[in-house]
Amino acid sequence: MKPFAHTPIEPGILYFGTPVVLISSENEDGSANLAPMSSAFWLGWRAMLGLGARSKTTQNLLRTRECVLNLPSDALAATVDRLALTTGSDPVPAGKVKRGYFHVSEKFSRAGLTPVPSETVSPPRVAECPVAMEAVVEAVHPIADEDSAQRGGVVAIEVRVQRVFVHDDIRVPGSPDHIDPDAWRPLIMSFQKLYGLGPQVHPSTLARIPERLYRGPDIDRARSVAGSRG
Repeated sequence: MKPFAHTPIEPGILYFGTPVVLISSENEDGSANLAPMSSAFWLGWRAMLGLGARSKTTQNLLRTRECVLNLPSDALAATVDRLALTTGSDPVPAGKVKRGYFHVSEKFSRAGLTPVPSETVSPPRVAECPVAMEAVVEAVHPIADEDSAQRGGVVAIEVRVQRVFVHDDIRVPGSPDHIDPDAWRPLIMSFQKLYGLGPQVHPSTLARIPERLYRGPDIDRARSVAGSRG
């Protein structure tokens, strides 16, 4: 085989590596649901969340329009794994039964995590997660809607962040609003396995751009949201 030659393959999933998110949401009875996921990305103070349309988390987000995006560090890998194959749905959807999922109502207790009252939304933050972002649903985008075999199975939920909370030990010393990437060690999901980040491999030219130049209007909008919960 020639160097750098590409070989066509057909993997069942395309999870090349994304941060794990623990989404806390509110159930119908006011209790908290907590679900791990990794199909998420951020643009400014907005995030896109890829979720199964019939999951308990999706149902809660569509009903209440609120959630918290809790980001665990790699030190919490074993804790996050306690939530694997659990669902807040009862009965468990048939598709999840085939994959071995089972119902758990007390997700925080099972994981050994601590709920903390949020400021602007009803679902709690996770105390142990170094990053927690309170957010509200802005839009729901269907995925594969043109394919009758997949239609209605997956949705991309656009959320807008209203508060960002972090542990002090991941902030840049002397800076109120900057995260230190050498201190922040996110938990990464890659092809269903959990990993941490390695050290920086090369200086980044993009890092020369001051972060303030990326600040968008959603930050000002978030400041206007009163902290009335908790």
